[in-house]
Amino acid sequence: MKQRKTVRDSEAGADGIIEGRNAVMEALRAGSPIDKILIARGETDATLGHIASTARDRGIVVVEADRKKLDYMSATHAHQGVIAVAAVREYASVEDILQAARDKNEPPLIVVCDELSDPHNLGAVIRTAECAGAHGVIIPKRRSAGLTAVVAKTSAGAVSHLPVARVPNLPSLLKELKREGIWVFGTAADGGTFLYDADLKGPAAIVIGSEGTGMGRLVSECCDFQVSIPMRGKLNSLNASAAAAIFLYEAVRQRIG
Repeated sequence: MKQRKTVRDSEAGADGIIEGRNAVMEALRAGSPIDKILIARGETDATLGHIASTARDRGIVVVEADRKKLDYMSATHAHQGVIAVAAVREYASVEDILQAARDKNEPPLIVVCDELSDPHNLGAVIRTAECAGAHGVIIPKRRSAGLTAVVAKTSAGAVSHLPVARVPNLPSLLKELKREGIWVFGTAADGGTFLYDADLKGPAAIVIGSEGTGMGRLVSECCDFQVSIPMRGKLNSLNASAAAAIFLYEAVRQRIG
């Protein structure tokens, strides 16, 4: 345990960035929580290959990135073609989230984020979900912000209390939740179900779409209900974290009513 803390504290910067081949490899060996690893596009040497294969064996996302992006992220300017982004905590499993509901003898209330790329949005959603008594948040492995230092800060510490799971495929995840008896409610501006007509008292998963395009087609098709929030102004959409807050607290209102 002491070795893990030493690696994490000494190699990861305040923003959770771990740079350089030796530093990244040591973090992997020590079992430090890592959100993803970026490797310079076109680099094919054995050391970087070993880092990539080790990371994938641990279920860590590995992506190719332009060297310019690595240069921009680097504080040392000696990243050697690889940067790891540390996670502030280990990811939970979907079963952990379902068990949290069972332990409280409550119908599951889960937030599913469909490719929220802005870490401030994800952090705000996690904070609201924890305050509303949700049992967990689920995000996709790719094209999503992860449990980075920025997300942790924006969540105001909620990431330490609320399980966050990461899955490779959201449509498959939603089908799994439905088999568990959980109703899936998707947020959609043109949804056929008005928010205040939706029954959120029972087992519920609330799907929040991405900042730019909303829910993806396959995710949308897996929802039991497409739910709309009343919009009385000139704009027709809300920030993702604001939409999540409105949905979650409607669920709270119904569950304590």
